[in-house]
Amino acid sequence: MKKELPHFYVGNSLGGQQEWYSRITDFGMHVGGCAAITACDCSIYFAKYFGLRGLYPFNLQNVTQVEYLEFGRIMEPYLYPRWSGVDRLEIYLDGFGRFLKDHHVENLKLAPWSGDENFFDTREIVRRQIDAGCPMPCLTLNHQAPSLGDYVWHWFILNGYEIRGEEFFVKAVTYGVGRWFNLATLWDTGYTRKGGLILFEFV
Repeated sequence: MKKELPHFYVGNSLGGQQEWYSRITDFGMHVGGCAAITACDCSIYFAKYFGLRGLYPFNLQNVTQVEYLEFGRIMEPYLYPRWSGVDRLEIYLDGFGRFLKDHHVENLKLAPWSGDENFFDTREIVRRQIDAGCPMPCLTLNHQAPSLGDYVWHWFILNGYEIRGEEFFVKAVTYGVGRWFNLATLWDTGYTRKGGLILFEFV
């Protein structure tokens, strides 16, 4: 069984990329804008597929890199890159929650799902979120798996799952591409300090 949510392309890039921002003029976004990028992607997704058009001020039918960059600058004050990054779910909830409030979206609520939650409950919550049509920003801090080296201290989006026998895989979108990971591997970081997920719910 496999389910993937629709997303959007910016040129050939699946969603946005923090690397588009200049190291000189947008240094913070370039090196630490991953949280803001996931918030931008989720805002465009909900505007495009759920009709929350107040979340994106530009053309939803053709998301261009120039307009995406400008949108990221709008999002940056809400999830501005810090010295240690947006390294707690609470920071994300506060920042993106204020963005939604300022853009008069009151029926979309955010909730944290800690990386300390057990794998089986996490597998079920991921399935339920995707089945409800909601992507999930995911924070990974440190991780022992070499395959996740590019995802350390990084926010990305989960927007699909696939059941392969006894194993449960998730699709991670970041850096302009989607990659599939075994959720058991992704969730078991091997470190005490965890990241987690941001859940969405329409009320």
